[in-house]
Parts: sequence; C-alpha cells; structure tokens
Amino acid sequence: MVESARARHGAEGNSRRPTGRGRSALPAPAALPRAALALALLFAALGTALAAPAPARAADRPTVTLSKSQAGTGGSVTVKGAGWRPKALLMMLVCGQATPALGVPGGTNSCANARGRAVTTDGDGTFSKALPVAEPPEACPCVVHVATVTGKKASADAAFKVAGHPVRPLPARPQGGGRLSVLTDTRLDGSSGLLTWFGAPPSRQLVFTVGNVGSTPVKDPVFQVGTSHGVFAPQWEEQQWRGTIAPGRKAQIKLSVDLPAGAHGDYLVSLRYADRVLAEQPWGVGRPWGVTLFWILLCVVVPAAVFRIGMVLVDRLRPDRRRRPPGRHRTSRVGEFTVRLPRLRLPQSAVTAERGTAAPPATTGTAAPANLPWFSPDADPGAPAAQLSAPSDNGPTTKGES
Repeated sequence: MVESARARHGAEGNSRRPTGRGRSALPAPAALPRAALALALLFAALGTALAAPAPARAADRPTVTLSKSQAGTGGSVTVKGAGWRPKALLMMLVCGQATPALGVPGGTNSCANARGRAVTTDGDGTFSKALPVAEPPEACPCVVHVATVTGKKASADAAFKVAGHPVRPLPARPQGGGRLSVLTDTRLDGSSGLLTWFGAPPSRQLVFTVGNVGSTPVKDPVFQVGTSHGVFAPQWEEQQWRGTIAPGRKAQIKLSVDLPAGAHGDYLVSLRYADRVLAEQPWGVGRPWGVTLFWILLCVVVPAAVFRIGMVLVDRLRPDRRRRPPGRHRTSRVGEFTVRLPRLRLPQSAVTAERGTAAPPATTGTAAPANLPWFSPDADPGAPAAQLSAPSDNGPTTKGES
C-alpha cells in the first residue's frame, strides 16, 4: 500500500509539472511592451542629452546680418545679430581693409570709431540696431565689425560697401614661408609688488608655445604685443624673439608686457604675428590704493604742519613773558608814561602883587641877599606878622606857667 501511494504521488507530480511550466511562460509576451517602453525612454534621454549642447555651440559662433549691402556716407544700415551671449555689451563699427574671412587685420585703428554704436543683446542673444554709415580711415573692402566689449571675446564681420569710398586690394601675404601658430593657451606670469600698490607700472610676462606649420624655418621672429583698455584700440609694441623654429617644431616664447604707471582695470593683451592675431589674454589690474592713501595723508599732514609752523612763528614774535610774575595779569608801567614838567619861578613883583604886600624899596650899594619867593626866614607869607613874632618878656604869661 505504501508503494502504491508513492507511485500515485509520483504520477500526480509528473502530471502537475507541465502545467506549472506552461503558466510561468505565459507572462513573457506581456513583458515585451514594457521593455520596449523602457528602451524608448532611454533613447529619448540620450537624444535630449546630445541635443542640449547645440545652443552652446551656436553661441560660440555669433552671426551678423545687414539690411543692405551698400550705403553712402550719412545713411544708415540696420545690423542684426544672433548667437551672442545674453545681456552682452557689443560695439558696432565700419572698418576698412577687412573681409569677413580675414577679419580686421589692422585692428580698430582702421575703423570709423567716432561713428560707432553700442548695443546690448537680449536674453536670447539677439539684437537689432541702426548703424550710421561713415567712411573708415582705410580704403575698402569694408566690413561691419561687431565685437564684445566685456567678458569673453567674440566678434563677427559682415561685408559692406561704402558708396564713394576708394577701394584698394589687400596687401599680399608671403607664400611658401614659415608660418607660426599658437599651440597652447597663453598665460601671464608674474605678480604685483609693493611699488605697484603705490602706482608703479605693472608688468607681466606673456608665455605661449608656437609651432612652425610652414615648410621653411622661422629665424628670429618679430611679434607684436598690444594692450587695450575697454573699447580703445590696442597699442602695439614690436618684440623680437631670438631663435630658430624648424618646420614641424615648437618653442616656448616669453615676451614682456608693461602698462603705464597707475594703470588699473580690465586690460586685454593681444599677440600678433604677420598681421594676424594669434592669441588674446585678459588681464585684471588692481587699483593702486597706496596712491589714494598717500593723498589722504597729504591732505591731513600738510595742514597740520602749516598750523604748527604758524604757532611757532607766533610764539617767537610775541614779547617774552618769562619775567612776568606767575598768576598775575600784565599791567602797564605808569611811571614810564608820566610827563615831568619843569618847576616855574615867578618874579618877586608878581608874587608880592598877588599876595597884597608892597615890594621892598630898592637899595643901592651892597645887594641884600635874595629871599625865596614863597617864604622868608622870619615870617610866613600866609600868616599875620603878630603871630610869627617871637614872644616878649613883658607879655602876659600863659596859663599853667609859674
């Protein structure tokens, strides 16, 4: 019975296995739409990621279009741009001896800077503004040159013809010679010292690596280093590098860059070779606060020194007060200002007439001694004669005498 039960249990188990396998395989066709949906979402995410950098690449290549290709002096042309940085400040100029392919080899010195216009891009990097037409200092071919003023440098050119302006072919470039190209990013080495903080000329070294991509060696190349501030044209200075660069070789070059005394702000250092700009490097120069501190101290110290000198002069010019008793005010000496009048002597006749007595008769012979004008030895001029006479022996005695 046990064996029969085991055999029956085994038969039931064998009969259930096929049914279990069939039930587990049924959901497989239903899972296929879910996998397809997941793959679709994955490909969509990849497509979005690949398409995202497209606007950034378009922004790196700004474009400029003109409403008309020719206009005379005094007219205007509408300039439209796209692909620029949002809220970027741009400068529009009419330049000569330039083409859209070569740009402006002569820099802004060949542009009509006085009639240029500034414009700010919108949030999407576009702009549209009218530009007055003026004759550039150089002959045509001409372009409308648009470049950024601040931030990362970007520029674009559009061919334009100034009616009535002379046309002259571009200077030919030497063929078959050595050509130099900047291989790495340029940098400025150096730092500012204490003297620069007090207005000394800032200086740096422009370091870059060039390679000779031509067929002939380049010996002792002459580079042009220019510095510009804001919208002004760069001031170029020629510097010669001593050495030879063979074809296919490269070399590291260091050139000095100097600014005028007291310079501060955002500057742009440009490197040019064979009328072609090879590299540009921004340079932010700090303000010389030592000069400001010097002027502040000067405005404080000089008035204090003048006041001190004035007080010393006043102390030396006033009378000496060392002999004056302490604690008393200075008083004037009355005796020094008293006027002493001489004593007057009147004649005897005037004195007698004034007192009402007769003058003694004049005597002849020996002269009697002259008496003083105011009194005599025996009499007081102002008292009666009886009172001044000596008492006699026959007179009555006074009270109290025996």
